[in-house]
Amino acid sequence: MAAEKSRILVVGGTGCLGRHVVAASARLGHPTLALVRDTVPSDPAKAQLLKSFQAAGITLLKGDLDDHGSLVSAVRLADVVISTVGVRQIPDQTKLVAAIKEAGNVKRFIPSEFGLDADRSGAVEPARSTFITTKAAIRRAAEAAAVPYTLVWTGYFFGYGLPGIGQAVAQSPPADKAVVLGAGDARASFVDEGDIGTYTVLAADDPRAANLTLYVKPPANTLSHSELLALWETKTGKAFERVHIPEDAVLQQIQEAPTPRDKILLSIGHAVHIRGEHEFEIDPSSGVEATELYPDVKYTTVDEYLNRLL
Repeated sequence: MAAEKSRILVVGGTGCLGRHVVAASARLGHPTLALVRDTVPSDPAKAQLLKSFQAAGITLLKGDLDDHGSLVSAVRLADVVISTVGVRQIPDQTKLVAAIKEAGNVKRFIPSEFGLDADRSGAVEPARSTFITTKAAIRRAAEAAAVPYTLVWTGYFFGYGLPGIGQAVAQSPPADKAVVLGAGDARASFVDEGDIGTYTVLAADDPRAANLTLYVKPPANTLSHSELLALWETKTGKAFERVHIPEDAVLQQIQEAPTPRDKILLSIGHAVHIRGEHEFEIDPSSGVEATELYPDVKYTTVDEYLNRLL
């Protein structure tokens, strides 16, 4: 007889990544619960999303990170808790850790990590205080509470890293010129959001990923900005000029960027394309690679995604 599937609670399930985690959990046969602030939201798009959740057999639980009682009640219904909350709520995950500790029944917690590695990144501001120190604090909180965890590292989400063909700020392909941070030879990793959902759920109750980092680094999706641009040129049959921005100029642009969003994207781009923070060997004592752990998953490639942009 097959082992009973773990009950998975997703916090932040209506977000850009969370909805993929919820879908993957249900698709892979887990009894799935989604914590939501409002089960009947006024926003039509969110209401439709929640209807699709319910149609897939997902249970909606009303709750909030600021409502400790609702968190504990929700957590007690689950074996695994996966958080995909957005950047503003990353620090509030300490409340989720406290609820998990009080409930005492959760066998695995996956915090909202992804992106840069909080314990190895040297990202400059504002990425450092926005993502790195806040995520590291949640790691330490989970460890202090003796909550079993799995961390998930993904590199760039497709939806953030590829619409501009790897450019740090642009959200559309280059027309005549492509802005390249640094030399363009640091290799970066890109992952489809749906695949992140699949790998995250597969690792959620896998003993091989317990108290380790799951690194989602698909071999076909790890390439330099120069290689990515060359691939796009091949697909479009059009060459464009590379405008290389040296590190000192990138740091200056971060300071002068017109919006907080641009500052964050440039500081992440600096970490990835100049510092080369996606280039590392996985230490088997602290991490495992997703495509090696789950070789049967057919992940979406960068090449396939770029075809959608043509």
